[in-house]
Amino acid sequence: MSVKSLTLALACAAGLAGPALAGGHDGVPGLKGMDHIGFTVPDLGEAVTFFRDTMGCGEFYPLGPFSGGDSTWMEDHLNVHPRATIPEMRLMRCGNGANLEIFQYTAPDQNLRGPKNSDVGGHHLAFYVEDMEAAVAYLRAEGIEVLGDPTTMTEGPSAGETWVYFLAPWGLQLELVSYPEGKAYEADFDARLWDPRS
Repeated sequence: MSVKSLTLALACAAGLAGPALAGGHDGVPGLKGMDHIGFTVPDLGEAVTFFRDTMGCGEFYPLGPFSGGDSTWMEDHLNVHPRATIPEMRLMRCGNGANLEIFQYTAPDQNLRGPKNSDVGGHHLAFYVEDMEAAVAYLRAEGIEVLGDPTTMTEGPSAGETWVYFLAPWGLQLELVSYPEGKAYEADFDARLWDPRS
């Protein structure tokens, strides 16, 4: 048995196998996991208030302002218009998950309309909750738009998961998920997807 095979066997037995150990490629040397998710909002104050007061996330330090002045630094390093600026950004943390890096930008060519899930670049942020019914009732009581009723997966590898989409006040697509008894894929895979329950 090779060292890699032994490592995989031990990691799987401990439930610790990550993407590379679960049959993927070795990838980026030293990769440990997701540190943060960055996204841009139209009003940083509104976003921080929402994630802090409605979602219950912890508010950490601000950064900025940033600009490249008359140089092409912003374009070269961030792939945005050279005259784009970041007046301020904020780091936040929501429970046991990746950090949030929330930006507010200005740019001459800024698109003020966020992508739909069906658009290239479409995205959403999903938050694990222990009690879906209580979480949905809370969001509705807070005046948050919840898109339909929760859906429970009863077939396939995600069986056991319940999910529902909702929108931040400025339209960012968000999701609640819950799978307190796990998901069906666990019967067929020794490795586990990361989840915030542990």
